Amino acid sequence: MNKTIDDLANRWLKRRPDGLSQLESRVLQSTLERTTISRDTNKAVAFHQTFGDRLADTIARIGGSWSFILTFIAFLVLWTAGNVWLLSRDAFDPYPFIFLNLVLSMVAALQAPVIMMAQNRQTERDRIDAAHDYEVNLKAEIEIMALHEKLDELRHGQILGMRDEIVQLTEMIKRIDERLSSQQSAS
Repeated sequence: MNKTIDDLANRWLKRRPDGLSQLESRVLQSTLERTTISRDTNKAVAFHQTFGDRLADTIARIGGSWSFILTFIAFLVLWTAGNVWLLSRDAFDPYPFIFLNLVLSMVAALQAPVIMMAQNRQTERDRIDAAHDYEVNLKAEIEIMALHEKLDELRHGQILGMRDEIVQLTEMIKRIDERLSSQQSAS
């Protein structure tokens, strides 16, 4: 069975080979070579990440966690309590907590773009995962179609074999019937 990408493209994808994407050609080639196509996309993404990318992802992961939120609430309560009750006269940042507002604004101003960068990278990772999923699904569909084709060929061969056996059995029954008929007419 010498198949080519052209044969597979025509048979299973119902397209001409020049109309295939690079991804589809790669899938058909892996089908011909009987090699796997799945891979760990996380390793590929991690390999290309810079220090800044990893830092932004870490900040976004920490900034979006319950431990950060609870720690930040505790910090705000301590800051407020320290400046209102403990330091009352010599408060570092008296009510209305202007310095605290400045700190919170700076944290928000820095944290928002870092989180956006992490989200953009996550979107790119999702695109890579979706393309890989399509590749694996296409390969699986092609393999299933190939299995169906093989099963159909086997079933067709079995049906032809059964037909031949039925013809032989029919001839044997005719011969037996003829012998019985000749024996009955002789007696």
